[in-house]
Amino acid sequence: MDGQSPASPASPASPASPASPASAVPGGPASSPRSSRLQVGSSDFGGLDRVLSAGELGAIGIPVVETDDGPVVAEGVPERLESGMLPAPLPLSLPAGVAERRGFRGGAGETLVVLPPDGPALIFLGTGRSEALTTDVLRRAAASLARSAGRSGHAVFVLPAGLVGQLQATTESRAPLPPAPRRAAQAVTEGGVLAAYRFTFHKSGDEEHHLDGMIVAGVDIEPEVLAEGVRRGTAVAGAVCLARDLVNEPPSTMTPRRMADVAEAYLGGRPALALEVWDEDRIEAERLGGLLAVARGSAEPPRLVRVAFEPADPIEVEGRVPHVVLVGKGITFDSGGLSLKTAEGMTTMKTDMSGAAAVLAAVGVCTELGVRVRVTAIAPMTENMPGGRAQKPGDVLVARNGRTIEVLNTDAEGRLILADGLSLASELSPDVIIDLATLTGASVVALGRTIAGLFANDDVLLERLGDAAVCAGERTWPLPLAEEYRSDIDSEVADMKNIGKGGQAGAIVAALLLERFVDDTAWAHLDIAGPARSDEDSGVLTKGGTGFGVRTLLEFLERFGNDPDPLRPAGS
Repeated sequence: MDGQSPASPASPASPASPASPASAVPGGPASSPRSSRLQVGSSDFGGLDRVLSAGELGAIGIPVVETDDGPVVAEGVPERLESGMLPAPLPLSLPAGVAERRGFRGGAGETLVVLPPDGPALIFLGTGRSEALTTDVLRRAAASLARSAGRSGHAVFVLPAGLVGQLQATTESRAPLPPAPRRAAQAVTEGGVLAAYRFTFHKSGDEEHHLDGMIVAGVDIEPEVLAEGVRRGTAVAGAVCLARDLVNEPPSTMTPRRMADVAEAYLGGRPALALEVWDEDRIEAERLGGLLAVARGSAEPPRLVRVAFEPADPIEVEGRVPHVVLVGKGITFDSGGLSLKTAEGMTTMKTDMSGAAAVLAAVGVCTELGVRVRVTAIAPMTENMPGGRAQKPGDVLVARNGRTIEVLNTDAEGRLILADGLSLASELSPDVIIDLATLTGASVVALGRTIAGLFANDDVLLERLGDAAVCAGERTWPLPLAEEYRSDIDSEVADMKNIGKGGQAGAIVAALLLERFVDDTAWAHLDIAGPARSDEDSGVLTKGGTGFGVRTLLEFLERFGNDPDPLRPAGS
């Protein structure tokens, strides 16, 4: 992160998730990745006997809505479960008086666990007021089920058409939204998989107890629609888990070279994807002065990964397929360089490649999700270390586009490698550039640990990317590219300097520097310094890397493929 951050206080019908990168990192056999993935399948509620055997059913999640008269089981949930797995029919209604005694109102995020004397646990999942139901409410309800269901057996999430019919369009999307049952099943799948995620690759043994799987059980929902939602949710959650795996690896393992190897193992040979890995010689030949300058202090050589996706079913606008370029900051460990961080400030700095992890994970599932626009991911990667050849405060570097930057703080390094990445992106003349970076501690000070700062030079892009984030359940907040701060990075000896005035508008000034490398392309910048890492298990998050941004990017790409009116026509 640029600048020191504040101190941190097996189910049927389950498509395989993307391969874990564990097989591509040293320290474990290729056949035994230990990054936990919850397997999710789908079934009609009345057909659970066909997908589960006696003894496999561990918990049933029952959605509950909040009303003026108290919590009510969602419309369409059957009164009881009759199954050969059970000795007798199991009532699915709220036990009289229990909710009131325990203060359960059915609000979004609330959970009430009831343990029948004989049978699976009943977990009543609050979904709030029916008129306020969103996909993220369902995502969080599934996360609550995964966390509350114990560590054995399968959990069943009951998803009735009566509840899904209340699902609101999260935003006033210009693009047509998929059917509500598909969106609901996808959100439920994402919530379950992400909440159940565990990174155990470096533990001496596997967890002895874990939830075996989850079934999304539809009531009066077309099986094909339900299964498609589960398939898509598995793909999205798998991409998020990949990003988490990359971030959670120790920094001496997940070096730039190793991260490039993982990208090749994960993406190489996939349909519709073309991958290039640039070594230090190619990086020098391509004049990536920012990346080379930051890399000088490390014994580990830099890398740049570039992945291009070509859609199988492209949408055309005026004879061309719209193009989105994603750029991710890939500082695999940030010591601060000669502007050295404190010991405490370094403890989480393996997280500083979260932007690169997110863009690589996202492009990897574009085929599975049927994205209809061209996508290119660019991930410059290096360590920022204080070795004998490290760049020094006062040095001047030349970025890819020929502009010069005076380096006054070597701990403001992310913007230097992004300058090269954004220059490469701009040269492709895309319709949209989006970059993700754990860029500034100032963003954390302003927005905390759960909200990303969102900047854009195009108001329509700002709105559409923000809408996608809301639907994806990832919080962002728009911040200004304030004209009055542009002179803060003027330099006496170069085109610009890499820091502004101490303690003032740090996140904005960093974004203003990045803007100088995108020319006139519609561009958005997500400063994910806060939400890229979680300090606790909460909702869909587990402690460590969060994979923040993957879901937002994928939601945006899908929507843009359905409504690709150019924000700024390429080359205009």
